[in-house]
Amino acid sequence: MSGPLPLAGLRVLEFSHTIMGPCAGLLLADMGADVVKVEPAPDGDRTRRLPGFAAGFFATFNRNKRSIALDLKHPEGRATLHRLVADADIVLENYGPGTMERLGCGWEDLHRLNPRLIYLALKGYLGGPYGNRPALDEVVQFQSGLAYMTGPPGQPLRAGASVIDILGAVFGVTGVLAALRERERTGEGQRVGSALFESAAFLMGSHIAGGAAMGEPPPPMPARRGAWGIYDVFQASCGTQLFIGVTSDAQWERFCAAFGLEELAGDPRLATNAQRVRERAWLLPALQAAVGALEFGAATQRCAAAEVSWSPVGRPGDLLQDPHLTASGGLLSTAIAALGGGPEVPLPALPLEFGEARSRAPLRRQPPRIGEHTREVLLAAGLPGERIAALQQAGVLADAAAPARLQQA
Repeated sequence: MSGPLPLAGLRVLEFSHTIMGPCAGLLLADMGADVVKVEPAPDGDRTRRLPGFAAGFFATFNRNKRSIALDLKHPEGRATLHRLVADADIVLENYGPGTMERLGCGWEDLHRLNPRLIYLALKGYLGGPYGNRPALDEVVQFQSGLAYMTGPPGQPLRAGASVIDILGAVFGVTGVLAALRERERTGEGQRVGSALFESAAFLMGSHIAGGAAMGEPPPPMPARRGAWGIYDVFQASCGTQLFIGVTSDAQWERFCAAFGLEELAGDPRLATNAQRVRERAWLLPALQAAVGALEFGAATQRCAAAEVSWSPVGRPGDLLQDPHLTASGGLLSTAIAALGGGPEVPLPALPLEFGEARSRAPLRRQPPRIGEHTREVLLAAGLPGERIAALQQAGVLADAAAPARLQQA
C-alpha cells in the first residue's frame, strides 16, 4: 500500500496465546497498528511449542508484531509493563478468567494508569452465569449447536477450522474500533468484551429463525431440505469432484442449455426453483449422469458458460497455487518456524482491500522470536539501557538481542 496503513499510530499491547487473542492482534497489526506481543519470560507464548495440527498457529496469527518477554509475576516486570501501558491505546488479552487481574494487569488496574486505554477482553463467555468458565473453540461449537448442524444426523462434528476463535476476534476488533470512535467524542477509554460462546450463538441465529418459520427444528446440514434445487457435489468422469450451485430460474435455463439438457429444461415439474427442490430425489441423479459423462475441465467450462456458481472440491494446500490469490496479493510469504526464522510459506493475507487501487495489507514483519524487540521497545519507553540489562540479568525480561527482521511489501 502507498501511504500509511489505516491504523498507523495506534499502540497495542497484546497478552495472548493460541488463536482468538493472536488473531485480534493480527487484524490490528495488519491494518497498521504497532502491536507489541507481551510474552511470559523466559519461555514465551506456549503456542510456539504446540504439536500436530496446531503447529502452524503461531506463524499464522503473529506476523507484523513485535515481541517483548516479561515476567509479570515479578514486581519489576509488572512495573515495566505499567510503564508501557501509560502510552498505549489498546490492550487485548485472551487469558483465562481472573489471570490478568492476578497479574495486576486487569481492566481496573490499567484504566487507573491510563484513562484513555481501550481494553479488549476475549473470553469463553461474556458476563452471566457462565462468565468464569473456561472454554475452547471446539467446546462452544458443541454447546451452541454448530457441531450438531455440521455433522450427519447423530454424528456431531466440529467445523474444519477454528471458526469461532476467529469470529470472536473479528467481533472483538469491531468493538475496539467502535470504542476508539467513542473515545474521540468523550476522551475516555473503556472495556470491550468478546467471547467464544456468544459468537457461536450468533452463527446459529438463522437456524433458530428458520426453525421458527418452518415450525420444526432444522435438521443437520447433511440432511437439510435445501433452499435450492441444484446445490450439491457432482463427480466428473475422471473422478474429480466439483460443487455446482444453480440458484435461480434464469440460471437453470442457462445450465440446461450448456449441458444439453433440453428435455429437463422443458419439464413442467422443474419450472421453478421450489419445484426443483421437491424433485431432487430423481433430478440430482439425472444431473450426475450428465456431469459424469464429461471430463472435469469440460464440465467446468460448461458451468462457466452457464454463469452458475461452481468450484472444485479443494484442499487447504491447493490455495498455495491458487491463481486468484497469487495474482491479487492474497498470499504473504511467512516464516513458519515458531521460534523464529526457518522456511517461508505463502499464508493468506487479511481478506480486505483498501482504496481505489484495492491494496492489500502487506507483510511488514515476520512473526517475532521470543523477546526479539524487548530492548527496542523499552528503550523507546525511556528505560535506561543499564536498567534493561539488570532486569535481563535478574530474569525479569528476555531479550533476543537481535535486530527486527523486516520484510518490505
